[in-house]
Amino acid sequence: MLLAGVGVLAVVLAACSSGDAGGDVVVEMVDNAFAPAEVRVPVGGSVTFLGAGRAPHNAVASDGSWSTEDVFGSLVMLEGDAATLTFDRPGVYDFFCTFHGTPEGAGMAGRLIVGDVDVDALDDDEAPAVPAEPTGDVRAVPAEYPTIQSAVDAAVPGDLVLVDRGVYREQVDVTTPGIVIRGVDRNDVVIDGESQRENGVNVVGADGVAVENLTVRDTIANGLFWIGVEGYRASYVTSIDAGVYGIYAFDSVDGLFEHSYASGSPDSGFYIGQCNPCNAVIDGVISEWNGLGYSGTNASNALYLVNSVWRNNVAGIVPNTLDSELLPPFEGVSIVGNLVHDNSNPDAPTFDAPWSAFGNGIVLAGGNDTLVARNRIVNHATNGVLVTPNLDENFWMSHGNIVRDNVVEGSGRADLALAGPAGDGNCFAGNDHRWSLPPAIEALAPCDGVRLPLRFELGAATEGIGRVAQNGLGLRPDAPVGSAPKPGPQPQMPDAATAPARPAVDVFATHQVDLEAIGVPPMPDDLDVTQRKGITVFGVYFASALTVFFGLYAYLLPFVLYAAWVSLALWDLARRDDLTRGRTIGWIAIVLLVPFLGVVAYHAFGKSPIPAWQRAAFVGGGFAAYLVILAVGAIVGGVV
Repeated sequence: MLLAGVGVLAVVLAACSSGDAGGDVVVEMVDNAFAPAEVRVPVGGSVTFLGAGRAPHNAVASDGSWSTEDVFGSLVMLEGDAATLTFDRPGVYDFFCTFHGTPEGAGMAGRLIVGDVDVDALDDDEAPAVPAEPTGDVRAVPAEYPTIQSAVDAAVPGDLVLVDRGVYREQVDVTTPGIVIRGVDRNDVVIDGESQRENGVNVVGADGVAVENLTVRDTIANGLFWIGVEGYRASYVTSIDAGVYGIYAFDSVDGLFEHSYASGSPDSGFYIGQCNPCNAVIDGVISEWNGLGYSGTNASNALYLVNSVWRNNVAGIVPNTLDSELLPPFEGVSIVGNLVHDNSNPDAPTFDAPWSAFGNGIVLAGGNDTLVARNRIVNHATNGVLVTPNLDENFWMSHGNIVRDNVVEGSGRADLALAGPAGDGNCFAGNDHRWSLPPAIEALAPCDGVRLPLRFELGAATEGIGRVAQNGLGLRPDAPVGSAPKPGPQPQMPDAATAPARPAVDVFATHQVDLEAIGVPPMPDDLDVTQRKGITVFGVYFASALTVFFGLYAYLLPFVLYAAWVSLALWDLARRDDLTRGRTIGWIAIVLLVPFLGVVAYHAFGKSPIPAWQRAAFVGGGFAAYLVILAVGAIVGGVV
């Protein structure tokens, strides 16, 4: 999961065709699901498993009878990798991804039906239910159980696994629903991945699991990870230096991240992805020194990000739409009452995709009907709030987003920006700001009244090509995981040693959020406005040589070419004596009133005395040069 393509046309160019992988059926391994999850082939038919996501995946039969490793040669398959298996025996084969699922069918799992088999006759084992009330039993670590994993394995739904102070060098895998894992001291109960283990706490398909009052550090992938669950909660949890995400829920609903902290993750500190409706809340968290403070790919509806602090990341809050996951586009997110500041940190660990969003406070990348309200957004090198299209395999414009009543200051490019091409219904109103692109954005795209048809600008979409080029040329900063400053002690959960277990049941309904009651957070005493307005020319931000170079080409060159073509056509018409007055006026009208196509039509069909090869060079050569420079930028940037 990543954010590739956040908000900029450059990353949008990353989309490319995977081609025909062959076989009777193709199953794409997107992040983190099989698409489709159930397939049927005749006896002797084949299935091609195709890497279509940005995370590593594989497909392994639950009974161990086959694996993509058998033909691919490696258990790890990345984007573009393919493995074709042929099945000569009828039957039903359940399969799973060893990275994101279980043999029991939780998480990233699927089913292959070979031949004419009555699937309805198969009996599926039911998962144990999440209890409405806790059992009251406490599994004490290390007093009764030497490791957290051994206590979790012994627990039944409703139990509390209570962990005493210490450093626990293990990965905790949870498949039992409804248990609570809690440390007695948030800062002194530490799950240490030692930069060798994938996750700190890995919850796959186990509903209702809560993790409380502890620290997870130095994992290869994620600090905390829930996948394929209903009911999850992280309360008073600290994640430090996870290799991808800090606190992460995927393909999961009914969740809450509260009073938690994440730093040092090169993708994002907090992540909720692929859910609709999500029925989830992020409330009262701190995210700093990550690639992105928050990333949420294809996470939609009943999703609230409130009352939290997002600071000193490469970019701040970035919900986004990608085709590498299911359920695009994202929509219906509420981002209210947050303090978002100084998310222009080149020294934070980051992947290529977050770097493309560098210096933005809040980015809505290819999503719809999202509310950004009453946030305080301060000190961003690029934009305070950016609404932008995104292109992956499909082109996703942003529609119906509402940006209102925010306080935005200290933005290098613009406090408010609407990048194009934009969909309809995006509006801006009541924001305390100084600079916007397009200028007077609240007059062009108000939330009430008449909106003018030209209500977006292209500079925000094009200047990011330079950031992609920086990635490809190795010119962006490359801070390693582990280099971020370590946080001081974090607030404790009240009564952690004695409070009863509270499984993650009906989380969203219980944690009520009154959006209307949330105001703009106050300006902290130690926060000053330090970012000054930079130089922009027709929306192109003069931030670095590469962003200027590609921004000028991508944004200004079409207009320069257009002006030259029109000037040449008008000059040619003025000197021609082979046309009647009526035909001359007609061509002038076509050239001036039909944008781009009119002048191209004149040079192609107007029988100009200018030699045809010269006209072809002027028009076709200019267009070709434009495409070449974009292609070079994409290739150098490593996105094609």
